Amino acid sequence: MVAKPDERTPFSALWAVRLLEEAGMPRGLVQVVTGPGAELGTPVIGQVDFLMFTGSTRVGRIVAAQAAERLIDFSMELGGKNALLVLDDADVGKAVTGAVRAAFSNTGQLCISIERMYVPAQLWDEFTSRFVAETRQLELSPALDYSAGMGSLISHQQLETVRHHVDDAVAKGATVLTGGRARPDIGPNFYEPTILVGVRAGMAAYEDETFGPVVSLYRVDSEQEAIAEANDSPYGLNFSVWTGDPGRGRRVAARLQAGTVNVNEAYAAAWGSIDAPMGGMKDSGVGRRHGEHGILKYTEAQTIAVERVLPVAAPRWLPARHYARVMTAVLRALRRLPGVK
Repeated sequence: MVAKPDERTPFSALWAVRLLEEAGMPRGLVQVVTGPGAELGTPVIGQVDFLMFTGSTRVGRIVAAQAAERLIDFSMELGGKNALLVLDDADVGKAVTGAVRAAFSNTGQLCISIERMYVPAQLWDEFTSRFVAETRQLELSPALDYSAGMGSLISHQQLETVRHHVDDAVAKGATVLTGGRARPDIGPNFYEPTILVGVRAGMAAYEDETFGPVVSLYRVDSEQEAIAEANDSPYGLNFSVWTGDPGRGRRVAARLQAGTVNVNEAYAAAWGSIDAPMGGMKDSGVGRRHGEHGILKYTEAQTIAVERVLPVAAPRWLPARHYARVMTAVLRALRRLPGVK
């Protein structure tokens, strides 16, 4: 296996391979190639038998085209504009705490982070005020331990993406409820956890994945409207539903066009269910990881058939009508055997 991590985060992959080899994995079974994807992607795709790619939808289309040239199979986890739905019977306190974690864990830089939230009109004021208050309590810090409420963005490029999405939305009429500023006083790539309202079509933050600590709130008048709005996106990676009735949550989840849907959880329930397949619908990916699906995709199915007892094809010396009678009798006899259908 050859692993090509993001050029900005190579050390965790190198460390993991070292630990696997210390645990007994044969040396060289997993190899790590580091460097820019633009330089290494084509050579790697030109040699592998199967490709698993995690990244943006834009790059995923390029990678898929290159894999198709060699007729090799592939699986991809791509971009997302993940949605969280608060139903009218939800426990607001639990939903708020879950929403903070859903939007701002790892500074919003999880593929499964939430960037859109749909809140019913009857809970709008309570949810919004509590969500804003709890978000403002997050402590921005460069600490490398659990004392930090939220950390840094990964790069200046990502900081500029976040800044553009927020500034573009505000310039076109959106309102910032909290956050909305870079924080160079804390570190070069820090940006405040940001909550927006009034985000609409035509704004970058409405249609494109931000991949940062920015979330947009939308007021809805019904469950049906929330489902329709959540599905009105080319992306479908990870959604979240909050309700006081788990049965209702499952029914709503089944109507959402996303590869994973968590009920009364942000993302960890589905992500942690390692025996269950995980992946995206629509522009959020192809194929699945985790569980049986995630392992078997790396294999090629092969059928080996050995003929025994009776020939499958009629022998030359036996007339076809006699052969047909013999085979029919044999099949009928087999059907009478226990356990044979």
